[in-house]
Amino acid sequence: MKSQALIFLGAPGAGKGTQAREVSQHFSIPQISTGDILREAARNGTPLGLAAKVKMEAGELVPDEVVCGIVEERTDQPDCQRGFILDGFPRTISQAEFVDRMLLAKGKGSPLVIDIDVDHDVLLKRLTCRRTCSKCGEIYNICTNPPRVEGICDNDGGKLLQRADDTEETIRQRLVAYEEQTSPLIEYYRAKGFLHEVDGNRRPELIAAELIEFLGKA
Repeated sequence: MKSQALIFLGAPGAGKGTQAREVSQHFSIPQISTGDILREAARNGTPLGLAAKVKMEAGELVPDEVVCGIVEERTDQPDCQRGFILDGFPRTISQAEFVDRMLLAKGKGSPLVIDIDVDHDVLLKRLTCRRTCSKCGEIYNICTNPPRVEGICDNDGGKLLQRADDTEETIRQRLVAYEEQTSPLIEYYRAKGFLHEVDGNRRPELIAAELIEFLGKA
């Protein structure tokens, strides 16, 4: 894989986390979730981590300069030298511009942005049918990928739970918010020629196979 920085975009339920994990494992590059690294920085007590912790504990948004700083610190770590995946970042044009400047300064070129596009009715069905294991976090879809025993995880017998925000009304609100927030970002990357769009309406294994083949040549 030639591109050293991958960015995964996709609405809630599009499967970007699943696909990012498949790509991460295949190419042996880290999948960097902003939520995870913010919490890690807060636990480690770094200056930026402490600044993030104050905001998160107050239920406030972490400022761009703090999030961007923590992302830069994480991508400076040795496991990112061969490349990395940004999952959940950037979310705004200003953050995207920061990533462009950061990659240029590190000599990593331009990002390759994967947008997993899924129809709204498919997203709605996926999310209302989604269940998560209370023990291992394995995700099931009771409509298309049910467990062997109803309500029980195949892996460890954990109870399968529905997220509180996976109700139909909440999902519709989340999808509208995502479109409003992300549409400018998609157009930003499309105009730069960095965007690769993927049909996410298919089975996950088909999408993963296509992505891995594409990235092996990109």
